[in-house]
Amino acid sequence: MRIQQHPILKFKKENRVNFLFEGKEVYGYEGETIAASLHALGIWEYGEGAHSHTPRGLFCAIGHCSSCLMKVDGVPNTRICVTKIKEGMIVEKQHPRGSL
Repeated sequence: MRIQQHPILKFKKENRVNFLFEGKEVYGYEGETIAASLHALGIWEYGEGAHSHTPRGLFCAIGHCSSCLMKVDGVPNTRICVTKIKEGMIVEKQHPRGSL
């Protein structure tokens, strides 16, 4: 879900950007973070807890916690809440932790 209208803020829709999430082609708009794009598509699970193996999603959404760490273009432990999407990038869940 994306905010389409707001009484004060204006949302200019930029160019569409396609990328892969768990092997499926998904999209967002130029300037969005990976997390914002996935959230707008209804994808809210980004990994699982190390001990409980329960689903994890966004927590702080400003790059301070490690709730949204994913593997992006082969790089583990990428904070998707502050990483902008790029055409053709590959985003994968970490189960439960990324390796170095």
